[in-house]
Amino acid sequence: MDAAPMLRLQRPQALAEQVYRALRDRLRSGAIGAGEVLQEVPLAAQLGVSRTPVREAMARLASEGLLASDRRSFAAPALTLADVDDIYELRFLLEPAAMRGIAARAAQARAPIEAALAAAAAAHRAGDAAAFREANVAYRQAWLKLVPNARLVRIIELYADHMQHIRALTLGEARVRTIVLRGLQRITAALAAGDADAAEHAVRAHLQQARLAFVEALGLKTPPARAAGSTPGAAAPRRSSRKSR
Repeated sequence: MDAAPMLRLQRPQALAEQVYRALRDRLRSGAIGAGEVLQEVPLAAQLGVSRTPVREAMARLASEGLLASDRRSFAAPALTLADVDDIYELRFLLEPAAMRGIAARAAQARAPIEAALAAAAAAHRAGDAAAFREANVAYRQAWLKLVPNARLVRIIELYADHMQHIRALTLGEARVRTIVLRGLQRITAALAAGDADAAEHAVRAHLQQARLAFVEALGLKTPPARAAGSTPGAAAPRRSSRKSR
């Protein structure tokens, strides 16, 4: 009695997962731009599915903050300075500690990390921003595979994904790619030495520099108007405290 309903549910769930991954990949690549509205019917037609898995996938992305929703439509969010600050606050809490925890292990299992770094360097020399983004994602995936806490990995991936469409815009600039590449090189050197302190410090410095580069590239040097009821300029003390870390 119970088996038949479960069998009927398997295909829609699988389709919703596939649609979710397809849309997340497009967000990561920058193919979906900030503010772009996503419509169920055209997306369903493009993907060859019904509207239901598309709606479910977009609702899931919205729950993760990767899409914005007003209950009637979905769009790629245009991040404000406050959003960037919030995201980086979490990344500062999570990524340095995670990197510190894998330093000893990474010294003996760093081949995929070094391969991704080499790919990033080659893409930078060639001026290939798309390949550089792919190598940057591969680098993160390589070191995250060494993190034993699967829940921590999922959270790090989620908040890194929040920045992906910003990367798609900013990594086209050679100056930003140079900053990112130097950060990856410092992290890799620390991991090669198995130095947990240096690895943690390198990640903190990398996040600080990457955040500043993204903010400048997006023209977010001054806080935008904030929502009613919030305090204008509230992000400023948080940025100051971050720089002192």
